[in-house]
Amino acid sequence: QPQLEESGGGLVRPGGSLRLSCSASEDTFEFYAIAWFRQAPGKEREGVSCITHSGPGTFYADSVKGRFTISRDNAKYTAWMEMNSLKPEDSAVYYCAAAATCWNRFPDPTQFRSWGQGTQVTVSS
Repeated sequence: QPQLEESGGGLVRPGGSLRLSCSASEDTFEFYAIAWFRQAPGKEREGVSCITHSGPGTFYADSVKGRFTISRDNAKYTAWMEMNSLKPEDSAVYYCAAAATCWNRFPDPTQFRSWGQGTQVTVSS
């Protein structure tokens, strides 16, 4: 499985936008579904979005549908999550992880491997 690294987090005001990146260093990236999870202090890790290995299939948590968009470019070994209309409750450490497929796995974090170190997203005025 690919080793993954997240970037792009930061501090943003409510209503603002951020784009997170999930980068891999090997060409096995194209064979795996990639998911984003988040974990706020004192809360369980939550599945946010998932994209199938070839890209056409995407899945979202109800709390982010219509605001977040997951995408990927296998030639660049990178997946992204565009986050718009951010809310304070979106504040968390965001992680990307890999699995064979999104189907029957997302949003269960125990079904995913190759976790990155996480990137902090803080939404505050």
